[in-house]
Amino acid sequence: MLMSMLDHQRGVGLVEILVALMILAIGVLGFVALQYRALEASAESTSRVQAISIARDLAERIRVNRNAFSVYQDEIQTPSKQRTYQTDCVTTACSDSDLADFDVSQVVGRAISLGMTMNIMDCQNTNNRSCIYVAWGDSSATDGTGTGDCTNGNAYNPTSTCVIMETY
Repeated sequence: MLMSMLDHQRGVGLVEILVALMILAIGVLGFVALQYRALEASAESTSRVQAISIARDLAERIRVNRNAFSVYQDEIQTPSKQRTYQTDCVTTACSDSDLADFDVSQVVGRAISLGMTMNIMDCQNTNNRSCIYVAWGDSSATDGTGTGDCTNGNAYNPTSTCVIMETY
């Protein structure tokens, strides 16, 4: 009788081990997915901090050299002018316009080195205020109807990866 009971139990321990391993594997996969999401969130927060730093840098430079705001706007909105400058204001005394030209080349150069784009446009739903747009990833620092644009008319695009900072 004891022998026949043992015959029916053969392989049960192996099945129990396989079931336990399957449950463990599912748990480990969940942990891996959680770790991956944590890495994505960390990278996103790093990009956001860098974009805020770049936007703040440009905003402070504009605040110091307010008389040349139109030059800042023109230089940053024209891609061919973004990376070039006429006068090196570190070694030479500059006019307001030359300083704006130099500032834009420095700030945009830093943004490009981090894989970001910049723009200055009118803020949405404000009275004649300008905003600095900094975008990264698949987003562009523009206002439009595309999925990668920071804004769409008067609405912010929730799927874009942008920082928008008001400057005055």
